[in-house]
Amino acid sequence: MLIQSGLLRKIDYTLLVTVYLIILIGLVVIFSATKPMDMNTVTGDAAFLANSFDELKKQLLWIALGSVFMVTIVINLYYEDLLKHTRLLYVANLIMLASVIFFGHSEMGAQRWISILGFAFQPSEFSKLLIIICFASFLAKRKKKLDTLYDLLPCFAYIMVPVLLILAQPDLGSALVFLAVMIGMLFTAGANPKTLIMVIVAGLGSATLWIWLHIWLAANRGVNLWIPLKEYQLNRLIIFLDPWKDPTGDGYHIIQSLIAIGQGGLFGRGLLQGSQTHGDFLPIQESDFIFSVVGEEFGFIGAFVLLSLYLIVIYRGILITVNAKDDFGTLLSAGVVSMLTFHVFVNVGMTTGIMPVTGIPLPMVSYGGSNMLTNLMALGLLLSINVRRRKMFL
Repeated sequence: MLIQSGLLRKIDYTLLVTVYLIILIGLVVIFSATKPMDMNTVTGDAAFLANSFDELKKQLLWIALGSVFMVTIVINLYYEDLLKHTRLLYVANLIMLASVIFFGHSEMGAQRWISILGFAFQPSEFSKLLIIICFASFLAKRKKKLDTLYDLLPCFAYIMVPVLLILAQPDLGSALVFLAVMIGMLFTAGANPKTLIMVIVAGLGSATLWIWLHIWLAANRGVNLWIPLKEYQLNRLIIFLDPWKDPTGDGYHIIQSLIAIGQGGLFGRGLLQGSQTHGDFLPIQESDFIFSVVGEEFGFIGAFVLLSLYLIVIYRGILITVNAKDDFGTLLSAGVVSMLTFHVFVNVGMTTGIMPVTGIPLPMVSYGGSNMLTNLMALGLLLSINVRRRKMFL
């Protein structure tokens, strides 16, 4: 047991407390984001009020379930044992992603969800943690063989198989998370920085050229060059550069988010006082654009506090990565840190207009069960690596 082995003393309580402070902020913001605009005028309608708290109650349920998973992982999981099962996990991951294409149901133009016993979950979220585990094992065996492009090709192929299955749903946001995790873990594994940077630059350049050719050929030659993106995804990738080109269409999300954050000023308009939030101007404000609610109702100060808490989580994760007792633990924790960092960076970036809108949730704040469970299990894995380390840190 945890207490008998003395591992309880090695738990990173700074990380643990910070995570639940972020979760608490998330609950407050979800409450505000899902409160109907005219709630104060119908306080006598008990059924109406009960329905208005459905999302909050569901989020609390997912937090409780995720916390149980996290504690179970910390107490019972010797992460080294995962090495025995990574091939099976990789195959299971591919089967799970492929099943979405055949058996999943669609919401908002994408087929990303599977329903089991009345519960809908998003396999691509759980797939992120599975690929971190599998890729960590894959890289641990190749740690000193990552110098040339030829050495890196098997790594790219290993990741691209699930990425292609995710793009088929289509889920561009999750696919980008996979690529970010791959890059973070390759750097940690000792891949030649020059080679990796060249590959990243070449990949970004090729993708940009592909998109440009697609747009140019369609506009000037009437030729529809195939691209692995839906039209709305393509429009989102380019409209963030100037959302006012289509203020009521593809640019609407970014414009409303910028208005909300701008109205927050230094101290915010106050809880339940955001006009953009409660006037139903912000799209998907309880999930993708929840940081906009933070900015409007809690201002720069509130956003700064939330981002500072994320910085603490990332910093503690980096310390766990540095102090892990073996290569597998180092790569596992690097994958988790890369995933969380990319989620925060892209979500905040898209709500502030410096990144395209890709539908990536804000970890432990956005409403959603699959993402919450994945994050808490990933953090449980981090804590498990930490309590079984050899080195100590403050």
